[in-house]
Amino acid sequence: MASSSANLWVLLGLGLAGVLLMTRKLKKTIREDFGAFVQRLQLLPPPQPAPPKAPHPLTNLSFAVSDVFDIEGYVTGFGNPDWARTHDTASRTSPVVSALVEGGATCTGKTVVDEMAYSINGENKHYGTPTNPAAPSRIPGGSSSGAAVAVAANFVDFSLGLDTVGGVRVPAAFCGVIGFRPSHGAVSHMGIIPVSSSLDTVGWFAKDPSILRRVGHVLLQLTYAVQRSPRQIIFADDCFQSLRIPVDRVYQVVLKSTEKLFGRQVLKRENLENYLDSKVPSLKAFHSQKTNGETRNSLIRSLVKIMHCLQRHEFKHNHEEWINSVKPILDASISSQLHDVLEVADTEIENCQSARMEIRSALNSLLKDDGILVIPTVADPPPKLGGKESLSEEYQNRTLGLLSIASMSGCCQVTVPLGLYDKYPVSVSFMARHGGDRFLLDTVQTMYASLQEQADIAAKSKLSSNAVDRETSAEIAKEKGNQAFKDKQWQKAVGFYTEAIKLSGNNATYYSNRAAAYLEMGSFLQAEADCTKAINLDKKNVKAYLRRGTAREMLGYYKDAIEDFRYALVLEPTNKRASLSADRLKKLFQ
Repeated sequence: MASSSANLWVLLGLGLAGVLLMTRKLKKTIREDFGAFVQRLQLLPPPQPAPPKAPHPLTNLSFAVSDVFDIEGYVTGFGNPDWARTHDTASRTSPVVSALVEGGATCTGKTVVDEMAYSINGENKHYGTPTNPAAPSRIPGGSSSGAAVAVAANFVDFSLGLDTVGGVRVPAAFCGVIGFRPSHGAVSHMGIIPVSSSLDTVGWFAKDPSILRRVGHVLLQLTYAVQRSPRQIIFADDCFQSLRIPVDRVYQVVLKSTEKLFGRQVLKRENLENYLDSKVPSLKAFHSQKTNGETRNSLIRSLVKIMHCLQRHEFKHNHEEWINSVKPILDASISSQLHDVLEVADTEIENCQSARMEIRSALNSLLKDDGILVIPTVADPPPKLGGKESLSEEYQNRTLGLLSIASMSGCCQVTVPLGLYDKYPVSVSFMARHGGDRFLLDTVQTMYASLQEQADIAAKSKLSSNAVDRETSAEIAKEKGNQAFKDKQWQKAVGFYTEAIKLSGNNATYYSNRAAAYLEMGSFLQAEADCTKAINLDKKNVKAYLRRGTAREMLGYYKDAIEDFRYALVLEPTNKRASLSADRLKKLFQ
């Protein structure tokens, strides 16, 4: 009996010890401030002006800044203890921080950044990785990880970060907050440690779109103007093909919100890669075609290549002397990239800069003053903390491919949270032309509540979480078919168009496009049948008449072919192909 009692006490003791150990481990894992801050401080705003003057625009708001912004009397640490050790305290405060304090906000601290603000993962071996409040077992995203966490955990109302290749957009997406990257050059970079001057942009985080907008008005020095609504909202369909969650969880949320607020007439679809390929000739110098038939996203990858070239070259220019003299202990993933940097000829850097300007011009032309481009912020849910996924080439290519569009063009972009999918944050991004920052801030303010409503409906939908909207899936299959057709992979194109038809069998374009592929393969009977189906669905489909005329000519149905070409001319009198084909056949067979 005594032995049993002793065993019981031993078990109880072990149990209590286990609870204590787990409690200590949990406290260590999730610190009181979620590991967001490297230093607490307080910069108080000036007194409020006497009535009848208006109060300061940011009154009663608190904010934090990433540890790349100078604050007088404090060392700017740049995410590395060797940097902090070898640099003096700042002699003056960054004008960006001063403007916010003068605007009525209180600065409460400096937040963790990735080492030398170089990565987009949010992990820092020196200061610890901030805990993602939305998904504690996942990375918070970087480089401005602590700033995003401080907002997500409600420590501050807004925060400042640095976005070079995604440093604000990625942590905003992974932590479930709004993140704004303004147009390149729109906000002063004085008093900020540079990473890459061609790509660096001061950005900010908030949970409330009205706060995001108020901060933007201060930093961008915007005067009052009437809000404008978008006249076109353009979905970059090819960009959504890289998503690793059901497309409808993002695409349909924005689509339905747009229809509700502005009507279907503003909706437009675009294959962004094809558009840039036709509008940015300098990209061809960086564009290496694959030999195994895999050419998809090769142009977007060339954007990433140029972006990395600029980032590494300019980072080396800014910090190589310090690295060589101090020989700091850098994370292996960073040091390997820096050691890989080869001497780049001035002409290559000039080519990179030319490409940047051409991309900006192309997107400005697409979006004009009243257009919004819709793309995924990132393709994947937040990767596991300490895992290898975030370091893999596939993950980096998917993520940086999407991020490079704004980084390389300098256009403004905002990350908007759309709730959770499978317990992890989901987001979408809106882009406006370079200089369209006010318009983009206004659009987010207008659409935010509706987007959250639609996201909530999507999350609670009784449909299977893996069910993708059939119309959206059909459009994606069509775009894949178009790409295969462009690459002269006719059989592959037929397969994708067939998939689109199975998903949405009442779309004339799908049949007409498949007919074009059949013509290239010499399958004239199938081409004629598809064109007939397309014409039955859409009596004004000029391409279907032209393709059926071609198929019938090849089959020897010359009279019917002439009728098709003539009818195409009725619909489109200036169509040279129809005119030449009809005249040629008429002379030969009549």
